[in-house]
Amino acid sequence: MSDKETINEQANAQPVFSIEKIYLKDLSLEAPHVPQIFLDGGEPQIEVRVATAAEKLEDEFYGVTVTVTVTAKMEDERILFLNEVAQSGIFRIANIQQQDVDILLAVAAPNILFPYARETVSNTITRSGFPPVMLAPINFEAMYQAEQANAGNA
Repeated sequence: MSDKETINEQANAQPVFSIEKIYLKDLSLEAPHVPQIFLDGGEPQIEVRVATAAEKLEDEFYGVTVTVTVTAKMEDERILFLNEVAQSGIFRIANIQQQDVDILLAVAAPNILFPYARETVSNTITRSGFPPVMLAPINFEAMYQAEQANAGNA
């Protein structure tokens, strides 16, 4: 085996985690009581839900989606707005142990995607005439650990 073949073989065995594409998969905003709701006073109650999903697309390529749902309700339970953003990415993962691939898909990739989703949520809500909603950072590692603990108890 030549030195060049050895170098190529070593380069091919290096761990790879790369972003291939980041894109907005889905965006929706519902404001069922507009414009009347703008005339009513009151402070809405904001509920935020975050979910992640990952799938293998083909050899070494994975799709990851972070879905953020923000619901604002008035005291009388009328919905002020419902905003859902699905931010996705395609990631290349190669030469990495499967347990570490699972962590990359559940923690690292969502950490990359979440700032894009947070910006889309803020822009969409603000452009709709509502006060901005600034989402706090999410600890995807804690979410992953909780899911693992729940799976162990099931």
